Amino acid sequence: MEQRHFSGKSHWYHETQSSLCPADVQPLVPEAAHADRFLLDLALSPEQLAEEQPWITAARSASETLLPESVCVNRMHTLSSYDRLSTALTVAQVYGVQRLCNHYAARLAPQPGPDSSRESNRRLTQITQYARQLASQPTLIDNASRTQLDEVGLSVNDIVTFNQLIGFIGFHARAVAVWQALQGLPVRWLPGLDTLQDAPAELFTTAGASWAADLPAVELRYAQTEQLEVLSISQPLRPLQGMSWLLAHDAPALCALSQLIRLLWQPAPTQTDEQTLVMLLSARINGSPSCFTEAALLWRGDSGLPDAVRNGERALQAWSHNHPRERAIIQAVQMLTRAPDRFSAAHIQPLLEQGFSASQALRLLVSSGLFGWLNRLKVGLGSQA
Repeated sequence: MEQRHFSGKSHWYHETQSSLCPADVQPLVPEAAHADRFLLDLALSPEQLAEEQPWITAARSASETLLPESVCVNRMHTLSSYDRLSTALTVAQVYGVQRLCNHYAARLAPQPGPDSSRESNRRLTQITQYARQLASQPTLIDNASRTQLDEVGLSVNDIVTFNQLIGFIGFHARAVAVWQALQGLPVRWLPGLDTLQDAPAELFTTAGASWAADLPAVELRYAQTEQLEVLSISQPLRPLQGMSWLLAHDAPALCALSQLIRLLWQPAPTQTDEQTLVMLLSARINGSPSCFTEAALLWRGDSGLPDAVRNGERALQAWSHNHPRERAIIQAVQMLTRAPDRFSAAHIQPLLEQGFSASQALRLLVSSGLFGWLNRLKVGLGSQA
């Protein structure tokens, strides 16, 4: 393949085979690099900031953990700043939320890219392909996909961090999309772009699906103090049970995720049926049978709902016909999960009409991004049957 000796990072759709970038390359919106790491350039009222500050602070911490200003690369941690930011931009492109694309394109532009050797090109191509697939079609990821990451030099630590990063960008995209919708800001919509397709129904035919890691977890005898400390926080959290020892390969990322779960996920018995419905929808669309099974066990409402979600769009529409409150949630979560770039104020309005406050609607919808993150960790790091 012909080597490309120029950088394509001055626009969203960057060239994956790029050499060191020229000094004069500028992103389309250079000032976007200096925006708040999570809220970007969205202006919130003092009341909103005060009410949502805890989880916003945790989300900002997750961003700074996964996408720091500089990265110390070594044999066990090979993901450079360029690798991380190019992955963030790739995933942002999949979801199409313009603020996200502007931000990560602006941060990527000044980064020195890899050399133009065959090995570097293959590595970057493989990373980009995996990130795009896990973001847009999670069910395409399997053990062969993980093996390909290993073949291009990613360690187990790298693979865990990589999957955490992809999950976080999906969460970030949906949080920003909800904030924009609540403020009535116009959305970007380009005809012809595919939306996320629901996972095949065959994945959900077996009740009681469980999850098993396909990568080695941290062994207790080798665990570092930081890992043991974060495990004491993460293991009691139900969404992370069974995954914590694997995710502990990147202790700071696991800590950030645990904090967000504690702030946005309501454990039983305070778990609301509304949030359980969001869990069911997210798992069904993204293709995580074990997450679906977990949500079905938590559901305390109409017994027909889990089967309706399992059986697909027509069955769910029929069930929701006599459940207007749940119907409003279903329509909003489906749009936000499948096409966050098209999510607008019109999709939040039915929730407000059903009695949700703006803050309640925000928390419920942002939690769908969190569940999507967890879905992708299950798909990316293990097998479900």
